[in-house]
Amino acid sequence: MTNTSSKTLPYLAATISCTIFGLSFLFSKMALDASSPIALVAFRFLIAFIIMSVLIKFKMFKVNYKNKEIKDLILLSIAEPVFYFIFETYGIKATSSSIAGLMLSLIPIAVTILGAFFLNEIPSIRKIRFILLSVSGVALIGIMSNSSGGGNSLLGMALLLGAVTSAGFFSIISRKASKHFTPIEITYFMMFVAAVFFNLMWLGNLVIHKKITSYFEPLRSLTFDISIIYLGILSSIVAYSLINYTLSKIQASKSSVFSNLSTIVSIAAGVIFLRESFHIYELVGSVLILIGLWGANKYN
Repeated sequence: MTNTSSKTLPYLAATISCTIFGLSFLFSKMALDASSPIALVAFRFLIAFIIMSVLIKFKMFKVNYKNKEIKDLILLSIAEPVFYFIFETYGIKATSSSIAGLMLSLIPIAVTILGAFFLNEIPSIRKIRFILLSVSGVALIGIMSNSSGGGNSLLGMALLLGAVTSAGFFSIISRKASKHFTPIEITYFMMFVAAVFFNLMWLGNLVIHKKITSYFEPLRSLTFDISIIYLGILSSIVAYSLINYTLSKIQASKSSVFSNLSTIVSIAAGVIFLRESFHIYELVGSVLILIGLWGANKYN
């Protein structure tokens, strides 16, 4: 592999993973017509864990946790997917779309702050300006797209702040764990923890409501099945593996800015597949995101 390729691959991986995540909003929206949010994430990570286990069994993937300290992997998995998806799901439910978009756009800033504190990755003033420019693009789209004027609760905003913090710690811990584990090993452990936690949560919910026989009910929907295949394979296995690979190669603050690319992809998916309208503020916001993305990764 040439030196140029080794420098380019992490950025390509980040671009692909964020494109996959951007499209995941489309599939999540489709799946939620047939299931609850908890059922969706439970089956999503269960499918991901089963498929990775099969691939490992047939030696298409290789993992080795023997004589390795897995404390960081446990902390990483608790931060994301577990805490992140809980905070995000219920935070979005309790706030307006604009506030949710604005809060989640703060993830690159959280990663930059935590990276400077825990990894000693100190960004330049110029780089910080471009990160803020990218965040402002997401914020613009989020605020302007809120046509419902929905109410916001302090609890909802606190939950979203929890999601931002969780995503920030995930990036930091993944970068630290990459010194001892491969991206596949990190991702497989994440899928295991998430599959166990969310399926126990889903089963507990069914037991409480005396509907335990309804566990497989969402799978009767073809739309749900198609959605969890995408979310389980691409959004979980592929995207998280690529993110963990990216974090093993470049600074956490550089990698996190790519998350704003998902906003552009989700808008494009909505326009193309759901025939949603496209507004001038979305164009302006997308340009700000791309300029900020370029600058944040050009300057140290």
